[in-house]
Amino acid sequence: MRASSLRSGLDRLYDGSAWAAALMMVGTLLMVVLGMLDRYVALNFRGTDMYAGYCMAAAGFLALAHTLKKNEHIRVTLLLNAASPKAKKALELWSLSAAVLLAGLFCFYSIRLAYQSWDFNDISTGNDATPLWIPQIGMALGTLVLLVAFLDELVLELLGQRVTGAGDDALHNE
Repeated sequence: MRASSLRSGLDRLYDGSAWAAALMMVGTLLMVVLGMLDRYVALNFRGTDMYAGYCMAAAGFLALAHTLKKNEHIRVTLLLNAASPKAKKALELWSLSAAVLLAGLFCFYSIRLAYQSWDFNDISTGNDATPLWIPQIGMALGTLVLLVAFLDELVLELLGQRVTGAGDDALHNE
């Protein structure tokens, strides 16, 4: 596989994850609106507050990788800015390696949680009685894509092709 097609595929993965996060935000809005309507019109929609929470959690996790790749995660660069180029490279490699390890653990345990919820037929305690593996998939997928994004960043750093910098919004002072 050529590097350009791999890069294109990874970029589509990150963008797809961001679009899924956006859809989950729309789902959150719809569940809140349905919950409000249900209070006034008694439509008997059960569990809208729980589903709104599930959608919001999925949105947060699914957006992580895209946010990282757009340089929108918070970075404390005080030490990096004061370091020599060689020390800066070492610090970047150390921090990305630690991030890959932590994202890998987070990914492993979130996938394991979703699997165990499916295996044990675990359901929510709310009146919706949703099988918990369904909303946990959003977290598992989000952490998996985040792991891929951190591995991508680590490889780019090792190859000397990583571009870092503040996102556009950080340049706007209000």
